[in-house]
Amino acid sequence: MPEWLMSQMPEGWSQWQVAAAATAFAVASAVASLAIGGWVLARLPADFFVNHAARGTAVRHPVLRILWIVLRNLIGYGLIVLGVLLSLPGVPGQGLLTILMGVVLADFPGKFAVERWIVSRRAVSRAINRLRARFGRPPLLTELQSEPTI
Repeated sequence: MPEWLMSQMPEGWSQWQVAAAATAFAVASAVASLAIGGWVLARLPADFFVNHAARGTAVRHPVLRILWIVLRNLIGYGLIVLGVLLSLPGVPGQGLLTILMGVVLADFPGKFAVERWIVSRRAVSRAINRLRARFGRPPLLTELQSEPTI
């Protein structure tokens, strides 16, 4: 291990202890990402991908709504940049999951069409609707499927 990297390790820790801590952190962050993603999918309104009004925020005041949109986009684009950095070789972390979280938060042209296309894939739709059924929620509707399937 390079000397500069050895100097960054916690005092008294061996390389194996650092590797175990990094692995535990990676596994914990992956599990947390999956749990949060599942919770969000279960909480979406069933017509989220069909009815644009269902995509609205709870913030009604115009100034607060604009501030919320700006903050959400700043966080989203920041997560995308961070995810790209975490995807570089030798950098530990959940790069692709971080990029995905950033894309979900950020607004950009064509995002709705891409989301709807992904959710309308048969395997994705079935997995999401099985998850929603476990939480007692109705299946998601898409424009490409006339009747929801579980």
